[in-house]
Amino acid sequence: MVVFQVEELITTMLPLMNERQARLFLAGCAKSLGRGGIKRVCEISGFSKTTVIKGKKELSNGDCIPKEKIRKPGGGRKKLEETYPNLPKWIEDIVSDETYGNPENPLIWTTKSLRNIQDALLSKHNIYVAFRSIANQLRKLGYSLQANKKMLQIGESHPDRNAQFEHINDTAKIFMADGQPVISVDTKKKELIGNYKNNGQEYRQQKDPRLVFDHDYPVDELLKIAPYGVYVLNDNTAFVNLGKSSDTSEFAVESIYRWWEIVGKYNFPKATKLLITCDCGGSNGYRTRLWKRELQAFANTTGLEVHVSHLPPGTSKWNKVEHRLFCYITSNWKATPLVDIDTVINLISNTTTTKGLAVICMEDDNVYTRGIKISDKEFNEIGFIKIPPFGTWNYKFIPINSST
Repeated sequence: MVVFQVEELITTMLPLMNERQARLFLAGCAKSLGRGGIKRVCEISGFSKTTVIKGKKELSNGDCIPKEKIRKPGGGRKKLEETYPNLPKWIEDIVSDETYGNPENPLIWTTKSLRNIQDALLSKHNIYVAFRSIANQLRKLGYSLQANKKMLQIGESHPDRNAQFEHINDTAKIFMADGQPVISVDTKKKELIGNYKNNGQEYRQQKDPRLVFDHDYPVDELLKIAPYGVYVLNDNTAFVNLGKSSDTSEFAVESIYRWWEIVGKYNFPKATKLLITCDCGGSNGYRTRLWKRELQAFANTTGLEVHVSHLPPGTSKWNKVEHRLFCYITSNWKATPLVDIDTVINLISNTTTTKGLAVICMEDDNVYTRGIKISDKEFNEIGFIKIPPFGTWNYKFIPINSST
């Protein structure tokens, strides 16, 4: 076999072979060339003499390596745990919360990113570990990336906190068992209407991000909306009223009234009562006189006996409307600029979940005045009744024209 034929054969076949096949093939070519064959083959292929000589030995021994394997048993790079038995402990010492505040911790003033952990291992233990290997070690140790979670209350919790939760739970069960509607209400944070950045990511062609305004401030106050959500616990449905004015108690009760007129009275035709669960503050706060006056008017208009139960202070995250409606709305419109009201209505109306959430959304053009004061005389004329044992947080409104 002439040299140029061997060169052409090596150039053609080598890219198609795995490590073991290439080693044996080059050894065969070197053997066919005779004296100086190993050197010539190495020059053509770029492989080392050691590899070709190893292949010749394997050929002379009858190629005893198992067919399904490329290397002999035990070949290849050792696992990190074998080379550095203490590596898992070193990594855990770096990321563990127990080391937070320890001046000897190299990451005390840095984030615990993979590359910072890599630098810490190098500086403290004089070893280099690839950041992907560090990620694998963290997974084996049971670590994962997690965001902060708002669960710790500032100051002492209210002594009646747990008892109020139990009261709300028991009352809701009684209402639903009797076929009476139970709703959870609140105002979602105000959103800017216009071509502004919306948090999140969406799939688009590479290097073609959606372009939005470079400053996130409204050109006009009218370009803000306040979505007021009504989530129905009975049937996993929801109603969202998009207010373009102030978030007041009038707006809150108007949203509930619209839900009742558009959805509620048709889904609950035999209803005589309504239970409203809500936060302690905001437009539906338990101290707000306007909230109570508007609810009395709502009871008078609908003929419903309206019961209200407020979540204890500092527990708004447990409000059903938050984690059964608002979080899904936010997820549905992520990375989508809310360019106009129609876009918002369509995005909210098309919010669904695997458990069958259905949402109706509408626009509210009413103008709601801030700072309305309710005098003592007018407040005393409201016929609300406190419900023990926590009358501050639980009360009801009897329609004036019906018997008590």
